[in-house]
Amino acid sequence: MSPTASDGAPLDVIATSLRRERARTGLSLTEVAKRAGIAKSTLSQLESGAGNPSVETIWALCVALDVPFSRVVEPERPRVQVIRSGSGPTVFAEHADYACTLLSSCPPGARRDVYLIRAEPGKPRLSDPHMSGIVEHMVLSAGRAKVGPLDEPVELLPGDYICYPGDIPHIFEALEPGTYGVEIAEYT
Repeated sequence: MSPTASDGAPLDVIATSLRRERARTGLSLTEVAKRAGIAKSTLSQLESGAGNPSVETIWALCVALDVPFSRVVEPERPRVQVIRSGSGPTVFAEHADYACTLLSSCPPGARRDVYLIRAEPGKPRLSDPHMSGIVEHMVLSAGRAKVGPLDEPVELLPGDYICYPGDIPHIFEALEPGTYGVEIAEYT
């Protein structure tokens, strides 16, 4: 899994969303970049549709802008939605063989996003805390993985479910090839 635009990263959607959300907050390019812990030039490139953001960079920007991940990567969708396997807006981790595909963003009146998570053994995906109050739900579909809070992850098998706070450091570590599952991020 290599992080290239041809693999499904919705660069034009990300660029439009970042500009929209930054304008909504009234924050400068410099301030958002500072809050996200990234270079101003990186944010400028992303807002112009260039670059290749990792899932870590997008999450950091979402925290800085106080918006759900889906609001940055989700294109406009029709009422009936089908996402075929292997398609959908996908973002890759910077330091792990890990991909996050948005399946369904938070509809009006709800506070949740649904993702397909794919990972391979090797370096685990270590996640910094997300926005305050976020809760992550995971059902492992195939493979085997350690998932949950960084200080007490749980080994999951296919069909197992875990729920844990996403506003603390957490981990997803694939223990077998072809590991994937469905995650619901609930915003409280």
